Amino acid sequence: MPVEMTRQRFEDLVSEALDLIPPDFAAAMNNVVVLVEDRNPDVPSLLGLYHGIALTSRTTDYGGVLPDRIYIYREAILDICRDEDDVVEQVVVTVVHEIAHHFGIDDAKLHELGWG
Repeated sequence: MPVEMTRQRFEDLVSEALDLIPPDFAAAMNNVVVLVEDRNPDVPSLLGLYHGIALTSRTTDYGGVLPDRIYIYREAILDICRDEDDVVEQVVVTVVHEIAHHFGIDDAKLHELGWG
């Protein structure tokens, strides 16, 4: 049975997860926004998604573009968690995972590091 949680509480957890990002990494994040959505319309079970141009792929031509987007999918995360502690942990893992993509780290490396 999925965990029930208000949207506001979930958004607070995402904000708290972002606060855990080391200051040097947070300062290096550039032109990216983190959004909470209920579900990914194409893959409803997806927990998070990075959409943009990773920092490692940006060239001198990069500019004048809309911010990259990190989506955290609330209902998908609540579906797989047993309790609020589970939600807190999964939100942190998902936020870190998607931010890592912003820094150019791929899924294989994230799995190797335990953030898969």
